[in-house]
Amino acid sequence: MFENLIDTLKKNPKKIVFTEGTDPRILEASARLLGGNWLTPVLVGNPGEVKAAAAKGDYKIDGAVILDPASYEGMDAMVEKMVELRKGKMTADECRAALQKGNYFGTMLVKMGVADCLLGGATYSTADTVRPALQLIKTKPGNKIVSSCFILVRENATGGAETLAMGDCAINIKPSDDELVEIALETAKCAQIFGMDPKVAFLSYSTKGSGKGEDVDKMRSACEKAKAAAPELAIDGEMQFDAAVSPTVGQLKFPGSQVAGYANTFIFPDINAGNIGYKIAQRLGGFEAYGPILLGLNAPINDLSRGCNAAEVYSMAIITAALS
Repeated sequence: MFENLIDTLKKNPKKIVFTEGTDPRILEASARLLGGNWLTPVLVGNPGEVKAAAAKGDYKIDGAVILDPASYEGMDAMVEKMVELRKGKMTADECRAALQKGNYFGTMLVKMGVADCLLGGATYSTADTVRPALQLIKTKPGNKIVSSCFILVRENATGGAETLAMGDCAINIKPSDDELVEIALETAKCAQIFGMDPKVAFLSYSTKGSGKGEDVDKMRSACEKAKAAAPELAIDGEMQFDAAVSPTVGQLKFPGSQVAGYANTFIFPDINAGNIGYKIAQRLGGFEAYGPILLGLNAPINDLSRGCNAAEVYSMAIITAALS
């Protein structure tokens, strides 16, 4: 999977902002990325402090761009642009103060085209990474929400890889049927970037009307709206998880469905189900989980877990850049 993403980046190299430029995990991943010539790290922080932290860990970061909000030459233009974006909500002084923080400064670097994408959250909370993105990058035309998906990968018996996509497991707590349509379509697009042919299952405790209830109605409605919005995609539901993944059960419970029994892209009714579901796959199913990958923004912005390691930073950097 990563070989394909790297091949894509080699054809069109990118720059990625790391909002926490002195963090050892960020520096280790940056040194590894600099071993190629397809993704340039832009490290936010004081140059002396960044270089000292790199030297302490013996991380070779020659070739990385280091930008400090305190001395950035383009700060006046950045403040002016942010005031325009936050018109009536933040004064110039408030914008200048916010831009001294790595999360806002890094997001504006992407907004102004200095970099292509951003990866933060090694020390920031998810909210502190997502909030500037919503305020400054904003959602793509036609999208009303930011959502997320996880890509799950495990080696199969033949030495190949089994890849799944699951959404939304991290952002939207209780999405409406219309929001689930956006989540499904964005998750399917993300799956395609990872080389998948998405077969999208809207999951429920009911299969094709076997159960009743408000949540069943929501998933059925979302599924029908998604089919109408993207007739070129294989989408079906509502269905239980066993019907989604077992050909025998799927065709028994949902005969004739092109998705039932063969689903690889799963849309959950709410964040409870999604978060529990992907972690079960990760911990009991032996899948590597990559994400959350934020979807629906005008530029790729992604969030790390504060418990991440350098290998996860490296992987998420490649994923983030490949989405740009």
